[in-house]
Amino acid sequence: MAGQDIWHGNDMNLTISLAQISVARSQPEANLIKGEALVAEAARRGSDMICFPEMWTTGFDWAQNERMAAQHEQVICRVADMARRHGIWISGSMLSLNEQGRVSNTHIMFDDKGARAGVYRKTHLFTLFHEDKHMAPGNALCTVETPWGLAGLSVCYDIRFPELFRTYALKGVKLMLSPMAFPHPRLAHWKILVRARAIENQMFMIGVNQVGSENFGADGEAVYFGDSVIIDPWGGTVAEAGEGREMLVTATIDVDKADQVRQRMMVLRDRRPDLYELGAGDTE
Repeated sequence: MAGQDIWHGNDMNLTISLAQISVARSQPEANLIKGEALVAEAARRGSDMICFPEMWTTGFDWAQNERMAAQHEQVICRVADMARRHGIWISGSMLSLNEQGRVSNTHIMFDDKGARAGVYRKTHLFTLFHEDKHMAPGNALCTVETPWGLAGLSVCYDIRFPELFRTYALKGVKLMLSPMAFPHPRLAHWKILVRARAIENQMFMIGVNQVGSENFGADGEAVYFGDSVIIDPWGGTVAEAGEGREMLVTATIDVDKADQVRQRMMVLRDRRPDLYELGAGDTE
């Protein structure tokens, strides 16, 4: 049954669905209808969790997002209700107002009772598309105790900052959930980055990307390529959605494989933090 702990000896099996979708820009109702159908299908397949892409209820319409964010709490509550009714965990990023009332790109993880198990506000804002001018950055990481082990939350552009993922690994995270809106021509970057973060931190990487396109005016059109993936702690591909079209991909993983890999090759133990210079540095 979706949402239950599944114990097999020392195994910690998690059945997870990746909802690779095209987001209807500034149409939360249309996205919620699509999301509801996918949540129901994931639950029918026996999934414990379903993961959506970045900004999956609205897209990145800068002209409308501030207005929509003020009303988006009701959208968030509807997603919570989906989780409760279908008995499934839900992950994905959406518009939200932060504690100061500013718009933020917020990854919310709901448990199978509809409670907000984790809330992470995107810390690295994508300056290439001026996200920093329209969103407030988060200032904290977020780990979530799940029935399958410790999970960490990130969002899209974070993937380019390995320090964030190493910090999560040192906190004991075995499973990273990363909603994405990664466009062409950076498919090669995506394939390398998501696998590298999994290998170097010996954790599962769950990357769920949009498909479709979005017009950013003077900044051009973003064409999202999909290629949503589950990469295991050894760098192997567990599941891959492929490019360019909507689909729901489902797979079962043993989250404890992270511990097995870490015990076999003790990368985290063998670090030399006395040599690393991770301060502000020279950015000129």
